[in-house]
Amino acid sequence: MEHEITKKLVLLDKNGHITEEGWARKPLWMYQRKAVKGGRLKIKEWDYYAIINQKKGYGVTATISDLGYASLFAISYIDLVRKEAVQKDAISFLPLGRTGLCQSSVQDSEVSWTNKEIRLAFIKREEKRHLLFACPTLKLPDGTIGLDCSFILHHKANAESLNIATSWKEQRKAFYLNEKANCLRAEGTIRRGMQTEQLLHGEAWGVLDWGRGRWTYQNTWYWASLSALVENIPFGLNLGYGFSDRSAASENAIFYNYTIDKLSDVQFIFNKENLMEPWQIQDKEGRLDLLFEPLVDRSSTTDFFVIKSLQHQLFGTYSGTCVLKDGTILHLEHLFGFAEEVYNRW
Repeated sequence: MEHEITKKLVLLDKNGHITEEGWARKPLWMYQRKAVKGGRLKIKEWDYYAIINQKKGYGVTATISDLGYASLFAISYIDLVRKEAVQKDAISFLPLGRTGLCQSSVQDSEVSWTNKEIRLAFIKREEKRHLLFACPTLKLPDGTIGLDCSFILHHKANAESLNIATSWKEQRKAFYLNEKANCLRAEGTIRRGMQTEQLLHGEAWGVLDWGRGRWTYQNTWYWASLSALVENIPFGLNLGYGFSDRSAASENAIFYNYTIDKLSDVQFIFNKENLMEPWQIQDKEGRLDLLFEPLVDRSSTTDFFVIKSLQHQLFGTYSGTCVLKDGTILHLEHLFGFAEEVYNRW
């Protein structure tokens, strides 16, 4: 359990199997789309960003994904004060790798997409990730029409991220390569209707979910994330399970001052019949004792018979304690973050 990778290596061998499964503090696996076995329809690639303003109580998300059968593009706005979320998305069919997502999360890159309703562009240049996304017709929870965001997320060169490469027991050619980069300080502007807001230093933080893989047909996963300041130090959580064989490593970690403090298994205790009831989150070593209180469910359903997705991304507050490996106890008090349950069949 918790096998750490410390040197760069090719992700897949000639048979399409992961060369060495585990986790890493940097993106060390070298992914090549052409090395994936099983056909282009089974390859999944996505860049997802979530930015939450801890001071003003709102969040935004943006997604560009190429899922083989279809590409999904989405923008959402979450009002944590009014407890409402709105979203606009679009689908294009049979992209088969033409969406333009980069094979590396490290190298400079850019990807964009637009239609009549939404436009997105993700541009990486060295330590900065420039996110441009807009939906002029999106009706926000306060009644304002139109959303236009221009953010720069700062990804410090020495900052650690949580990277994982795992496969499925039932099909070892099915794999999951993922980077979660928390505590990305956000600056820039957000325009709602005709009103433009400049982000203040340290009030908004982003997380990157960068994924590449070939999955099995049906999966349900759980993921929780938080990025904020705790006693004026960047702090984050990445917690998740249910997706692929995690015997080599989990993707559970505390981020503290841009360094990973690794966790092993975690458990989310919640009411599956009512996801809006409070969740308890604990780990087997007794280092996490958290209460997640949902405020709004950003839910979406996609159903095209062969392809189906049921997503519940709950935004709310985290309170409780986290214990670092050196014994330091951190106290969380109503910090905004999210937790999700997602079922996919594709």
